[in-house]
Amino acid sequence: MHFFSTRDRSRIVTSSEAIAQGLSDEGGLFVPERFPQVDVKNICGMDYPVMAAVILKEYLTDYSEDFLADATAQTYGAAFGGKAGYLAPVSEGVSALELWHGPTCAFKDYALQLMPKLLVEAKKNLGRTEKTLILVATSGDTGKAALDGYHDVPGIEIAVFYPTGGTSEIQRLQMATQEGANVAVFAVRGNFDDAQTGVKRVFGDKNIAAQLAQRNIRLSSANSINWGRLVPQIVYYFAAYAQLLKAGKIVFGDKVDFCVPTGNFGDILAGYYAKQMGLPVGRLVCASNENNVLTDFLTTGTYTAKRAFYKTTSPSMDILVSSNLERLLFHVTGSDTEVAALMKSLNETGSYTVRPETLAVIQESFGCGWSSEEQVAGEIRARYEQDGYLCDTHTAVAFHVAEQQKREGVPMVVLSTASPFKFPRSVLEALGHTAPENDFAAMQELETITGHTAPAGLAALRQKKERFDAVIDPMQIAEVALGYQA
Repeated sequence: MHFFSTRDRSRIVTSSEAIAQGLSDEGGLFVPERFPQVDVKNICGMDYPVMAAVILKEYLTDYSEDFLADATAQTYGAAFGGKAGYLAPVSEGVSALELWHGPTCAFKDYALQLMPKLLVEAKKNLGRTEKTLILVATSGDTGKAALDGYHDVPGIEIAVFYPTGGTSEIQRLQMATQEGANVAVFAVRGNFDDAQTGVKRVFGDKNIAAQLAQRNIRLSSANSINWGRLVPQIVYYFAAYAQLLKAGKIVFGDKVDFCVPTGNFGDILAGYYAKQMGLPVGRLVCASNENNVLTDFLTTGTYTAKRAFYKTTSPSMDILVSSNLERLLFHVTGSDTEVAALMKSLNETGSYTVRPETLAVIQESFGCGWSSEEQVAGEIRARYEQDGYLCDTHTAVAFHVAEQQKREGVPMVVLSTASPFKFPRSVLEALGHTAPENDFAAMQELETITGHTAPAGLAALRQKKERFDAVIDPMQIAEVALGYQA
């Protein structure tokens, strides 16, 4: 399997090169040359680590089967407490795919606990011995998951950039207290898009790459622009379908709809890949918060990033430039020149409009909707009071949209992307309680009120010392990158 850039089909790389490099030289994203077809029924009979190894092998063809089997067994075992790909029943016809049972209590763990192994192996496959410098822009969860996955991995340095005031306090503390000799964390003045643009600017600067190369350092990314982030997420769509089969909720071949709280478009795009591989996915419903740029695009075909930005209680979705949408546009149009022109327009004018026939094809697979802050709070309370189900703010966005988009007779799976205890104050207030100012006091109160236990890793943050407090401007991200030595 080869990969090429969404903006230049002539830039062809192996899977190892795609993962080691992260982003194509001209700014495009790497996509596979085809969608492999798999024996879905057979895969649905596997346990999660084996399922992951089989699906990854379809794309990562220059990795050995033994390596993938060992890597997925190590990743999706004890660290996920036996709940990798766990599907929880919520109400009639609606389930929650709980993706937050990993070490950092967010769905990013599925990729970022595995990805360091993939990167180290990629360098071995390519015979590379240079230091890898990973730059990560995060709206909350990616940063901690990447730091946790990469800390103290030999030959790798990682720097994470998050918007100051743009995460929950628990998310901030998860990053600021991260241990490891090879990690660094910076708050960036502005929002997530400012941080992401700053990181992308570094990747696109050939002068920076040349200076780092002189020191035997190469850049890479742990954001979902990296194929190594996206491919592990395909697996849990198969796992959800397998559990519905096992529970007798569907028979093989029945369609299942998925509703995904969406920011950078990677999580929902993984569902599109699963569908193209043969999984009987019905509709992929893109759920947005008040930063509903994707809802507008999927409705009108016009993407407009120059718009009001809202800080919400679902901060990981506070994004106006959804990078992975570029991959979908390539798959639908089949044209690197068309995608390059759309991205040029986005960069220069802040917007682009796709052809009507392109939008029509996208709408065949994707539905959409969005939730106001009031609706998010109401959904948390409704799910708890009516179904006994406790969810976080991001998952609540998806539950609200799923209710609007649910089709008669078609099961709906909501992707639950983070533990409610990552956002204890917002969840408490949604349940009708006055939340303490301190997040840990709120966490304790949420435990008392609901009878649920906070994940140990989150509760332990109270005792951890903060290591990182630097605040920088977006333009200083380049200075950070150039400050590294081999």
